[in-house]
Amino acid sequence: MAAPDFDSLKKTPLFAEHVAAGARMVDFGGWGMPVQYTGILAEHKAVREQVGLFDVSHMGEFLVEGDGAEAFLQRMATNDVSALVDGQAHYSVALYEHGGIVDDLLIYRRGQGLYLVCVNAACIDKDWAWFSSHHDEERDGCTLVNASDDFAQLAIQGRHAAAIVAALTDEDVSQIGTYRFTEGVVADTQAIIARTGYTGEDGFELFVPAGAAVHVWRAVLAAGEQFGIQPIGLGARDTLRLEAKYCLYGNDITDQTTPLEARLSWIVKLDAGDFIGRDALVAQKEAGVPRLLVGFELLERGIARPHHPVILDGEQVGEVTSGVHAPSLGKSIGLCYLPKDSSTTGTLFHVEIRNKRIPAVVVKTPFYKRPY
Repeated sequence: MAAPDFDSLKKTPLFAEHVAAGARMVDFGGWGMPVQYTGILAEHKAVREQVGLFDVSHMGEFLVEGDGAEAFLQRMATNDVSALVDGQAHYSVALYEHGGIVDDLLIYRRGQGLYLVCVNAACIDKDWAWFSSHHDEERDGCTLVNASDDFAQLAIQGRHAAAIVAALTDEDVSQIGTYRFTEGVVADTQAIIARTGYTGEDGFELFVPAGAAVHVWRAVLAAGEQFGIQPIGLGARDTLRLEAKYCLYGNDITDQTTPLEARLSWIVKLDAGDFIGRDALVAQKEAGVPRLLVGFELLERGIARPHHPVILDGEQVGEVTSGVHAPSLGKSIGLCYLPKDSSTTGTLFHVEIRNKRIPAVVVKTPFYKRPY
């Protein structure tokens, strides 16, 4: 396989740091990103047992500001933006009119009429086009700015994450709850300090100016040295997020899946406003959701990968959306959609791997819960 042409790929401000650290770089949705440094298993274990540092600067950031910002976001996403208080973030999705998912998002309320929307890296251009096509500054009473190039984002994940961040800031990070954030100085750099993450561990995500990314990256590594911190690549990020059953856009959720099917009804507030796609969800709910996203374990040796056929009662009913051998569990796990009537825990079905049908069973999720 030919090496990626990195000259043609987008790069985060930390690209050179990854290369210098010996990371194996790959083309990830048009970005040159580290897939691993020392190895996926070792990096996965480091996050579960100690702490890891991720470069997630490829993620996108939109700023929505003005008196009408709340109403605009209430129309663009499914969760109840009006319920947010200053210093709080929540998970949400933006929908097309037919109920399919444009992208999953984190929305941060920075103050009255001041919001930051974090979107997936591979969806920045698509999301920007979607948000822009539904925005009129005069009508909506708010500005919409694509500030993705202005921010770098670092994720510190693991049981020692709080101690590391605390060593770099005067903010009392112990007072920052889950899905809460503050704005302050970290490593002499103005930052948004958010207690969020994508690994199933305790952790923080730091939004800093792109020009300060290298300085903050090095400062975090230095402060974390006593805790055994390691830089972590995309490979372990995927195994970690799947164990925690975090959906991946483009795999587990797409423009052909609704949040009701993906078991994300907890972020769908049908009574909060007339968001785009609401009518389609109401209709689906009334008619009955036809399928549901489930977690499963393989009962024999094998690894389920995306697009492997899912067989129920001898017929293909779908395909695997995500699958890995879970390092924390010593089992092969995955996600797929099954007909609603066959989605309960204990349901048996098969995954076809290399023309062999491997038995699988629906299990409760998340697959992993942190022990502290």
